[in-house]
Amino acid sequence: MQDKQSLQTSPASLDLALIGNCQISALVDAKAHIVWCCMPRFDSTPVFDALMHSAEGIGSEGVFSVEIEHLARSEQRYEPGTAIVRTELWDAQGQGIEVIDFAPRFITRDRPFRPAQLVRRVRPLAGHPRVRFRVTPRGDWGRTAPTLTRGSHHLRYILPELVLRLSTNVPLSYLVDQTWFSLHKPVSLLLGPDETLDAGIEETARSFEEQTSLYWRHWTHRLALPLEWQEAVIRAAITLKLCQYEETGAIVAAMTTSIPEAPNSGRNWDYRYCWIRDAFFVVRALNGLSEVGTMEGYLNWLYNVIRSARDGHVQPLYGLGLEADLPESIVEGAYGYRGMGPVRIGNQAYEHFQHDVYGSVVLGAAQAFHDMRLFRQADTKDFEALESMGEQAWLLHEQPDAGIWELRTRARIHTSSALMCWAACDRLAHVAQRMSQPERAALWRTRAHAIQAKILARSWNEKRQAFVESFEGSDLDASVLLMGEVGFLNPQDPRFISTVRALETTLCDGYFMRRYEGRDDFGFPETAFNVCTFWHIDALARTGRRAQARENFEAMLSRRNRLGLLSEDLAPATGELWGNFPQTYSMVGIIHSAVRLSAPWDSMI
Repeated sequence: MQDKQSLQTSPASLDLALIGNCQISALVDAKAHIVWCCMPRFDSTPVFDALMHSAEGIGSEGVFSVEIEHLARSEQRYEPGTAIVRTELWDAQGQGIEVIDFAPRFITRDRPFRPAQLVRRVRPLAGHPRVRFRVTPRGDWGRTAPTLTRGSHHLRYILPELVLRLSTNVPLSYLVDQTWFSLHKPVSLLLGPDETLDAGIEETARSFEEQTSLYWRHWTHRLALPLEWQEAVIRAAITLKLCQYEETGAIVAAMTTSIPEAPNSGRNWDYRYCWIRDAFFVVRALNGLSEVGTMEGYLNWLYNVIRSARDGHVQPLYGLGLEADLPESIVEGAYGYRGMGPVRIGNQAYEHFQHDVYGSVVLGAAQAFHDMRLFRQADTKDFEALESMGEQAWLLHEQPDAGIWELRTRARIHTSSALMCWAACDRLAHVAQRMSQPERAALWRTRAHAIQAKILARSWNEKRQAFVESFEGSDLDASVLLMGEVGFLNPQDPRFISTVRALETTLCDGYFMRRYEGRDDFGFPETAFNVCTFWHIDALARTGRRAQARENFEAMLSRRNRLGLLSEDLAPATGELWGNFPQTYSMVGIIHSAVRLSAPWDSMI
């Protein structure tokens, strides 16, 4: 009873490691508890969901845990350059174990091997530690316990949504009864599809670990890294790669649902889908490191979206398998992260009109017309498809929408939406030139100039001495900083410099920046939005305040969790992470800032 109580009161936090293989993922806490995992896709019903039932801490249900008796301390780290996590657990007598966690990923028979499977390898480090394993998957969002059947060296968990097989050399009786026992030799647990292993349990686990480690080291080896902050960039790049559902090419915004943006705020959303806006930034960041494979996979998914668009309309987000309908509902009986519900499935934003999406489509696809490294070069049919997106951008650039922040109760002509419509036309002009179509290039250039003139005239607020969040508006909004990143305005333009200063005065809490100053559907924002902080860092660098940009970047890096990961938001006063995790937007910011601010290689070599 004492051990069970101690587990239940272990507080939930975002001090979590991400493992995955571009098919599934899982979050592992500092005590080697897997507290979140959806199978067989990122957006499936979770099989381990203790994170969403953590009002009184991480409990004994909905977890996959490895425990050491009389735990005194733990240490956790990634194996460098990989997605493999190593957690050491030590007891009060100096006895210890190591838990190695990963999802298999490597190339075999000329294709990726990425089963919906978790592998846990456990070995004694010192003494004769006593351990216990808890494997308590749940179905129907925690409401249904599995039916358990037993084989010679495996357990089968029959859930409403799927059947899982746990193949292991741990004594099955100890697993079923959650018995403490002395660990004298390495053991392994492989949880995944209800399929027989081709080889022995320990042999398979060892081989999978070696091949997975080698795969990630080769992947990392090919990255074009900046001179400085390489460890942070590598971790961000691997994390972004893990957020791609490789079967279709879609990229999720985050791996979780309903981690609140601020304590008890009700700002709890499901981010396990592909936002075209977020995916573009992911592709842009990885392209900047010369990792174009992610873009190639994403473009396969994106062109399916474009070519299935009805009357040219593109939603802000879709499911991983191109699902268009993502109705939002609340999970009854799930009290949420630290009891701060609601827990939501689906996202009502799929119904929104967010006109910046057309710019994100074109920007996400534009490199394929210029990059000769790609296996499939973009062609005239692709250009025609993109032009249909440009037509929508031109048609809608001064129409009200829900905007980049997906406001649910009002529509305005948002500056950021008009800006991305400009970007669609501007990039199409470049692509048309590349495709030797000068008349189309002239058309798109003319349209880009027209949109640019309207933004400069209607988004500038003389009283605020800043570009504001909407045409003829007065509120400040961090998204206008994207003017620098997408090349809309020379960063030395006095209006851009003045805008940066105004945003700092109004939206910054020390180093960190909130999204906007106005009231939204839930009141005023309380936490800093991490990507806005990175946009500010970028703007500082572009406007010549490089030393301050580096200082702010270092401050942001110091707020990552122990594994180098970031969520969507943070509380400036405490540095605590909030919002869905890990957030692709935030990890993108690490890469962009490091690349922009690093000293050049030739300054050192």
